[in-house]
Amino acid sequence: MKTLRDVRIGESARVVKVHGQGNIRRRVMDMGITKNVEIFVRKVAPLGDPIEVNLRGYELSLRKDDAEIIEVS
Repeated sequence: MKTLRDVRIGESARVVKVHGQGNIRRRVMDMGITKNVEIFVRKVAPLGDPIEVNLRGYELSLRKDDAEIIEVS
């Protein structure tokens, strides 16, 4: 299973599924990360956390833990 955390800088990926439970899953989905959304990884902080992505026309920063529950293809 490939997650958003595995996507390299400058690459795009399509969301397959958002894993997780309860509030964490709901918060990620409320940010617009849902099935079939195209996500472009813009940059990653020097220590790897957070990850800056572009989706649905806006920029978003995600923690590594949040990026790990997002399955992509």
